[in-house]
Amino acid sequence: MALSHQQKVYIPKDVRSNQYITAEILVTDALLAHYPDYKTCYQTLSRSIFKLAEQQEIYNVHVITNDKLPVVRFHTEAYSFPTAEQIIFFYNPEYHQAQTLHCKDDYRARKIRIVFLATGEDIRSNSANFHIKVQSFLSTLMPQLPESELKVKIRDHQHLSYDLFAKSKGNKESYGYKLRSISNRYQARECPLPEGHGSLCYVTVKLPLGRKLKNALLAADTDDFTPLYQKLEDCFIAATAAKQLKHIAMVANGLTPLVRNSKYDQVDGTDEVQMLGFDPNVEQQQFIRHWDGNRLVEMVSFTIAAEIKDSKEGGLGRYLNRVEEALKSFIAELEFDKSREDLIVRFHQHISYQAPAQLLGK
Repeated sequence: MALSHQQKVYIPKDVRSNQYITAEILVTDALLAHYPDYKTCYQTLSRSIFKLAEQQEIYNVHVITNDKLPVVRFHTEAYSFPTAEQIIFFYNPEYHQAQTLHCKDDYRARKIRIVFLATGEDIRSNSANFHIKVQSFLSTLMPQLPESELKVKIRDHQHLSYDLFAKSKGNKESYGYKLRSISNRYQARECPLPEGHGSLCYVTVKLPLGRKLKNALLAADTDDFTPLYQKLEDCFIAATAAKQLKHIAMVANGLTPLVRNSKYDQVDGTDEVQMLGFDPNVEQQQFIRHWDGNRLVEMVSFTIAAEIKDSKEGGLGRYLNRVEEALKSFIAELEFDKSREDLIVRFHQHISYQAPAQLLGK
């Protein structure tokens, strides 16, 4: 019984569940040659995409042709917030539907991104069905395009988000999750994934640098924030090491952390995004730090990535329990009011693969 209990993780009842899938179609000269200009290409393709999505009952679809990176978050209101490099989509899966083209008319896109946002209830338990729907959509769409030799990369992003200290605020109700890898869940639902698909699991937490926390760790009227960041780093490393969590990162430079599998993806940073590359197959310590003692930020981001052994059957529940214990002992070292301040834990699961020929209708 103890082992079974350990494999489960108890998450607050008001947990948010998100899923979105991107299909990235590489833009080639041959594809563009079928249209008089970029604008016509993007508009024609998006019309086909939206029409087919409607037919296949996929109700929240965005087409991005300006190479901006999609980021998805839960919100009670639906809106998209573009920055120079990203488009942040806020929506509630239960209510919001959309069909939007995000483009720059005179810009040649490197890739056309189709973003499918999951809708309805029970997002997590329906995730395999949603993936099957997207696969079916692509196998119908690709033969309709004027060019047949197009490469498509599929990424499936899922996350659960909840306040680690919900109980301290009186929210006592929780639900026991026996977390499984996406591939195991999909296999059970007869959703085939290609051999050699990439997968990654990790937790992110954003710690607000509130007044009390800063006052406790910094001298008055100082421009040197090194003691603050060093204390956070030391406490974070000690707390994670105690739970044998070796793949970790701390980012306090104002950039958005983006986690990738360094075995499959390039991990160059940009003006807005701090890329964090972890290889889950490596057992050695991987600690990535990006902070500057001369600059104070409002929020420090911490990442704890799972190793490949954590994703084996029953292991993810144990992994998330260890992460929660590490975070609680980390926060115990700081001035943090659990009854008033939220510490949002996001448990991410990603898979990615090149769409095989049969999926593209070849």
